[in-house]
Amino acid sequence: MSKILSPHVFTSESVSEGHPDKVADQVSDAILDAYLAHDPHAHVACETAVGHDLLVNLGEITCRGGESVNPEAIARSVVRDIGYDRPAEGFYYDTFRYVSALHKQSPDINQGVDRGSDEEQGAGDQGMMFGYATDSTPELMPAPIVFSHRLLRTFSRLRRSGELPYLRPDAKAQVSVRHENGRPVAIETVVVSHQTTDEVDIARIRRDVEEVARGALDKALLTNDTRFLVNPTGKFVIGGPSGDAGVTGRKIIVDTYGGVGSHGGGAVSGTDASKVDRSAAYYCRYVAKNVVAAGLAGKCEVQVSYAIGRADATSINVSTYGTGKIPEEKIADILMNSGIFDFRPGMIAKALGLLAPKGWCYRDTATYGHFGRPEFPWERTDKVDALKANVKL
Repeated sequence: MSKILSPHVFTSESVSEGHPDKVADQVSDAILDAYLAHDPHAHVACETAVGHDLLVNLGEITCRGGESVNPEAIARSVVRDIGYDRPAEGFYYDTFRYVSALHKQSPDINQGVDRGSDEEQGAGDQGMMFGYATDSTPELMPAPIVFSHRLLRTFSRLRRSGELPYLRPDAKAQVSVRHENGRPVAIETVVVSHQTTDEVDIARIRRDVEEVARGALDKALLTNDTRFLVNPTGKFVIGGPSGDAGVTGRKIIVDTYGGVGSHGGGAVSGTDASKVDRSAAYYCRYVAKNVVAAGLAGKCEVQVSYAIGRADATSINVSTYGTGKIPEEKIADILMNSGIFDFRPGMIAKALGLLAPKGWCYRDTATYGHFGRPEFPWERTDKVDALKANVKL
């Protein structure tokens, strides 16, 4: 049974590829991509920390044939591509200090993960993961995070093309959306804080940024009362790792659903598919999206949990927030027992092509969200017919 949802305003934020935490995520995932190119079964848990004139890699890596991978060269290439190409800014791709503390994976962990077959492969860690979907947007994602990502992708394009040449890589966007009965009806407030060069007047920055933001957002949701707050402090020149430290996995809400639904606490970037913090989070999104696309619910959150070294999930929970067309227990039973989905880590990696990505790479996921983007295989809705065949609505 569906229920009437009270009007409310929900806010989500996104951060750009130049944000210190996102610099770290991209470096970690680019290193992951490099090792997987040598060995699809490589085990990688690569962390990155950045600060003023400093980048540090640490973590565990086991890879056959990976001796030629050069994490430092990868890190410098990623930082250059992001746009930190000015020595005076305090974080320059060619001269920052680099430190590596990468080492081989613990054999205590490896003995539970490598079991010789996809069916028997154990989870690389214990924990719980969540996936979420909602029919309130075409992406089946919450509107505030969709809009926040869209804004910063637009500004990134304009920065890289030179159309707004004074923009620098670090930025944040925050969008507050009013909902009625679960649907977005108006954008109430837009906050954009964007790093710039020092020679441009703040009035011009605010005028340009608001104009771009208005063009990027859904016009039907903008009203005469929509507020735009651009660089509220009046100046944002010192940014990126020179202005603040960053580490891998610190933007887990930006990475997922913008604060809507639940989160198990595990980061997704920097790890291979044996780590269920990543692979099971992708799979739960895949499952939840197919449930919503099949019309079984207007909103769906799937939780799954694992024990390290064990292949089978230890639990599954389904929440539809009162929007389900059939009981939640029935949906959970279908997910676990119909054979449509297989939550074992090795089978997740096989189903989603996580060992040898085609048409995408892990670095692609490290900016502007891991979900709601059609290029990723966990965004497919290829289980809709099978789900419908198991129920009578």
